Amino acid sequence: MASLFLPLVSLFLILTLSEPAPVPKPWPLQFHSTLYQNSSLGALALIDLWYDFPNGRNFNIIQSQLGELLYDLEWTNGTSFFYTLDSAKKCSTYHFDVGILRPDWLAGANYQGQKMVDGFLCNVWDKVDFITYYEHVDTKMPVGWVFYTGTTLHVMTFEVGAVLEDSKWQAPVYCFGEENESFNSNLKQSVGHTVENWFREIKSLMKT
Repeated sequence: MASLFLPLVSLFLILTLSEPAPVPKPWPLQFHSTLYQNSSLGALALIDLWYDFPNGRNFNIIQSQLGELLYDLEWTNGTSFFYTLDSAKKCSTYHFDVGILRPDWLAGANYQGQKMVDGFLCNVWDKVDFITYYEHVDTKMPVGWVFYTGTTLHVMTFEVGAVLEDSKWQAPVYCFGEENESFNSNLKQSVGHTVENWFREIKSLMKT
């Protein structure tokens, strides 16, 4: 009996060790997600994320706790508009070397095993010592991610195929005037560095 048991154990170990590590599921081409953000400084925000890769656009509507509502509109040509729609009419334009994230932006991430996160059993990946990404083992939906700074994002809803109507994707006319350059300095104060740094740094992943 023992002579039969040992080969079976050896075969099981060989098959287990030879299994390829899981890879993160690419993002859907279009989706809507609500995110809960907690920065490393303790600043809280709710984010409506609209991802529309076929049309080359990404939209983040960010409500900071007891603060202003900030709109971050990104295009695949590298242009991003940060603006408000209140009476202050603040807007700032940024130009990045890369456009919106690709659906496979997590390609090449290093698998770290499994972990319980927000009550879900997740597969875990790290990428370039910058981000830790959690994906539900069963549904393959993102559960959240953590930046190296300590800022965490928790995925509250994830609607595959949801698309925001075209009329909502137009930056206001005052984004195209020179008088709003002062918003560059005010932006960091209004969102506690987290939003600006998030989108500046996450785009660096697209170069790896």
